[in-house]
Amino acid sequence: MNTIRKIFRYLFILLFLAGLAYAGWFYWQNLRGAGPVISKPAANTDELLKNLKIESGFLISIFADNLVNPRVLIHDNSGNLFTSLTSEGKVVALPDKNADGKADDVKIVAEGLKNPHGLAFYCPPAGGKRCSLYIAEENQVAVYDYDETNFKALNKKKIIDLPAGGNHFTRTLLIAPSDEPGGKERILISMGSTCNVCNEENIARGKIMASDLDGKNLEVFAAGLRNSVFMTLHPITGQVWATEMGRDLLGDDLPPDEINIIQEGKNYGWPTCFGNNIHDTAFDKNTYVRNPCMEPFEMPSLIDIPAHSAPLGLGFIPESKAWPQKYWHNLFVAYHGSWNRTQPTGYKVVRYELDSSGDYEGNSPKTHDFITGWLQGEDKDSAIGRPAGILVLDNGLMYISDDKAGVIYLVKYTGGQ
Repeated sequence: MNTIRKIFRYLFILLFLAGLAYAGWFYWQNLRGAGPVISKPAANTDELLKNLKIESGFLISIFADNLVNPRVLIHDNSGNLFTSLTSEGKVVALPDKNADGKADDVKIVAEGLKNPHGLAFYCPPAGGKRCSLYIAEENQVAVYDYDETNFKALNKKKIIDLPAGGNHFTRTLLIAPSDEPGGKERILISMGSTCNVCNEENIARGKIMASDLDGKNLEVFAAGLRNSVFMTLHPITGQVWATEMGRDLLGDDLPPDEINIIQEGKNYGWPTCFGNNIHDTAFDKNTYVRNPCMEPFEMPSLIDIPAHSAPLGLGFIPESKAWPQKYWHNLFVAYHGSWNRTQPTGYKVVRYELDSSGDYEGNSPKTHDFITGWLQGEDKDSAIGRPAGILVLDNGLMYISDDKAGVIYLVKYTGGQ
């Protein structure tokens, strides 16, 4: 009996030591670069602005502060800024009535919500009816009557049930015009996967869904999208553009994150493929007669982004006199920043040079670091903030949410003034 006990004791010790060794290896391979995520944000807005560096000719300031987890940014017909405070379960308005570049107040538009993220306004083309405000929570999409005078979302009506839980709980909305002349607009809903990499059981996960504005006729719009957290419309072509976060646990440099043009009925590869139609053989062990990651079966990425950059918000500079012509059609993307890369990456806003149709010469577009400085420390092991949402307006203003520092930045072109 004593011999058996000793054997079990030794086995337990060996298993315990093996578990410790595996945990140490896993941490070293995947988590030792998590410092910027868990480090404290900037102590105040002065510290933030002191450290941020922006491209010459632009000025960055704080439009609103003391917010908790601001994410998506939209505006109403009067130009009032709205944001979702996801972790607080709120949507708020940030009016700037005196146009001094700072929010006058924080108005609660809706509260008591479950991880609200996606926001969209729809205003009927014919006057007389109130605009509607759509809010995507983790488990549903609801539409409200919008009271612009009092900044209130009224008469909540759930129009779509969504699957909750899993690794990715944000739901993003975009109202997209019809591809057919005279067709009706539809609302697009992006839902990330339940996992890092897997074959999903729920038809809606890892996809962008589409429905009528009343929630009817819900169907798959595009598939193979692990976590396309933000979407926007190209101002010239009207095409849907989205950022995409690649899977984890393939090392520091794989797979690339992506920017995609989302076409109805197309599949963008996840979980079998990533980037420019690269087969993920670490996950997909099947053998094929042909490469499964190729058109017309899978769509390649439009632009590859360094792995683990975590691209979120994106926005285009419109053809407006308020913006210098050399910036027209440029795409701005917020790199939220890595959590599992040994050397942290991201934590910046990047500018891509594109033409009026969204094309570029060569294998990749010219890329510029537009705003940097969130990543701090001698070894870049801390971060004072993390850029998330981007909203670009015709009047020469750009808003950027920072869900770590709890602020919204205002960026405007000064021409060096």
